[in-house]
Amino acid sequence: MSQSLSNAIHQAEQIILGKPLQIRFALACLLARGHLLIEDLPGVGKTTLAHVLAHTLGLQFQRIQFTSDLLPADILGVSVFQRPTSDSTGGEFKFHPGPIFAQMILADEINRATPKAQSALLEAMEEQQVTIEGKTRALPTPFFVIATQNPSYQVGTFPLPESQLDRFLMRIQMGYPDAQAERGLLSGVDRREIIAQLHPQMESGKLIVLQKRVREVFVSPALLDYVQAILRYTRESAHYNHGLSPRAGLALLSASRAWALIDGRDAVTPEDVQAILPSVVSHRLQATGEYARQNSETLVRDLIEAVAIP
Repeated sequence: MSQSLSNAIHQAEQIILGKPLQIRFALACLLARGHLLIEDLPGVGKTTLAHVLAHTLGLQFQRIQFTSDLLPADILGVSVFQRPTSDSTGGEFKFHPGPIFAQMILADEINRATPKAQSALLEAMEEQQVTIEGKTRALPTPFFVIATQNPSYQVGTFPLPESQLDRFLMRIQMGYPDAQAERGLLSGVDRREIIAQLHPQMESGKLIVLQKRVREVFVSPALLDYVQAILRYTRESAHYNHGLSPRAGLALLSASRAWALIDGRDAVTPEDVQAILPSVVSHRLQATGEYARQNSETLVRDLIEAVAIP
């Protein structure tokens, strides 16, 4: 692991107490050039994690608060007619970019917006560009979306469509902190004051270099056999409505490469795939019958046990 990446993880762990695994998941998602969905109850640190990553990695940050009256133009931007000045012959429309034009976007409570507003993120997340009024505009590099989501049973939420869910490389949960970490939060300084004093541990150019290194992490033919076996099992098993897509397989490989890089290795092992598997496939698999009553952790554990390592 590079020193700057190690420093970034260490700094984040000083703010997000007791959540080293979630921090590494978020960094792996970013290094794999994916997008992250955090689903959990309010008040467990979802937004704080996004702020910490933005400050630690030195990324330009914008927060979009998703509400039921949010419009796509509130996200993408809008053209406004500029009146002619004294030295011009006529007015013109000038584009005012929206908050989507930033390196890191926090889509806060994304499932409180209507599907129309949610769809404004689809092209941006997939192609790192947006098309507005017939003109395509590129987004900054790197480009990373962290979306927070409240549980679907809460009042005022709209379920994310499958096409939107599939744009997220990983989905994680924060969970309640353990007793020691919670004591540190209760007796320590306000997290917002600490975040305001954080110093970037790397520049965006260094982050882009690390993202390129992820693609160079070696994947053996036997490891590809293992990933294909996982994909094939989900497609052939009667436990799921439908199996994992080729895009899910590519996501699993990218995340596994990033996980290996964070661990300081230049090759992916089956243990990397198993470590990252829950966060990559839990929001892509829908169980059927009696298995639908099981939680996602149980489903993924059964999947790991069912597919043998070559």
